[in-house]
Amino acid sequence: MLKSISYYLSVVIVVFLSSCADDDYIEPIYRDLDTIQTEGKLRALIHYSSTSYFIYKGVPQGFEYELLSLYADHIGTTLEVVPIKSLDSVFIELNKGTADIAAANLTVTEERKEQVYFTHPVLITKQVLIQRKPANWKKLKKKQVEDSLVRSVHELAGKKIVVREHSSFFKELKRIEKEIKQDIEIEFVPGSFTSEDLIEMVAVGEKEYTVADKNIAMVNEWYYPNIDAKMVLSKHQDIAWAIRNNSDSLLVSVNKWLGEFQKTKKFKSLLNKYFKNQHLVKNRVKHQYYTLSSGQISMYDELIKKHAPSIGWDWELLAALIYQESHFNNAARGWGDSFGLMQFMPETGARFGVDFSSGPEQNIIAGTKYIAKLNAIWEPEVEDKEERIKFILASYNAGPGHVIDAKNLAVKYGKNPKLWSDVGYFLLNKSKRKYYNDDVVKHGYYKGFIAYDYVNEIMDRYHHYKNITEAP
Repeated sequence: MLKSISYYLSVVIVVFLSSCADDDYIEPIYRDLDTIQTEGKLRALIHYSSTSYFIYKGVPQGFEYELLSLYADHIGTTLEVVPIKSLDSVFIELNKGTADIAAANLTVTEERKEQVYFTHPVLITKQVLIQRKPANWKKLKKKQVEDSLVRSVHELAGKKIVVREHSSFFKELKRIEKEIKQDIEIEFVPGSFTSEDLIEMVAVGEKEYTVADKNIAMVNEWYYPNIDAKMVLSKHQDIAWAIRNNSDSLLVSVNKWLGEFQKTKKFKSLLNKYFKNQHLVKNRVKHQYYTLSSGQISMYDELIKKHAPSIGWDWELLAALIYQESHFNNAARGWGDSFGLMQFMPETGARFGVDFSSGPEQNIIAGTKYIAKLNAIWEPEVEDKEERIKFILASYNAGPGHVIDAKNLAVKYGKNPKLWSDVGYFLLNKSKRKYYNDDVVKHGYYKGFIAYDYVNEIMDRYHHYKNITEAP
């Protein structure tokens, strides 16, 4: 009988939580700080925006992305970004274990706290009304512009305002309806729409009004000067990261780190970079290689897309390698007189028909030929394509000989010679006398951390490029 009562109580609780929360409730998996550190990877849900996460000149950036990267470094892990496909399902994905932390400019509400923990505030902001200035606003006097805009919540009666249904903005509009005792026409959009999407729709005339957080609205005002965001709708609200409500150690760790980091000059510098420096933000957003708006990673995207299929690689992977080598600069000159997009050493370049005078396409073609040669070396040894890519990348940087040495060490010490995690360990440690003097090693001493980090950095950048290029 007691078991039956307990069961029905649990059902009632779940139903209650589902009815009052932004997302359907789902029982959270257990994965706390100890598991994250053991695995060596912190997974974070972040959405694309001009402030949270984007690619600029080939480099992943964003306020929340940079903050989380610094925290991941602090706890000794890497950061894996999991793109948010729908803001309506963030807490579902978090509790399912898709990620460990959600950073999506989330407003803390009592309803949301029924589902997740929230960290200490990352930012404090207010909700503001986004509206469009008159078409001829530049020719009007300031008072004329002001008189044409909504400046009181009572003027919202009958206005059509577009927001996500499962957002804090919707709840604020419902509160205002009660305050003014009149209806507001609220139009809903799916969770795949971000605040910036809706702000743009207002700016271009597709919608009349929306609601956004002030910190996001201010940035958007810089590159949509025809919008107005001065009408404040709410009191101060906390913006924080969400964590599963059984990840107590992670919450304590994040809060302690945030509390200390927010006192530093580095934190103030990040605030300035993404929310206060108008010149910096406008230049970034208008740049050809601001991927969020242009869809381009580099000026060589089309050439990379043309030649990547010849080696069976995603073009984003080849682009990530090229960025690592030359930052997309065909005139780059490196250590040992390496040259071009693919940074060939003169001797190697000569074997593949390129030299200092070769153009970008010739350089890419030569690079893919060299990659094909490395693939021929490793294909009989490593059948799994995803694993083999890492062996190829390490060989591109260190030369295949050192990687073969690391593979032979893996065999000798009973590890799997087909897994990069095992072989990479020995490459990483090949500068130790114990390993470079071993009988199975034919190419001697090598600072293996260089190639080891090289592989990790390219694979990490590749995933960022895929995140952006596959965005809806």
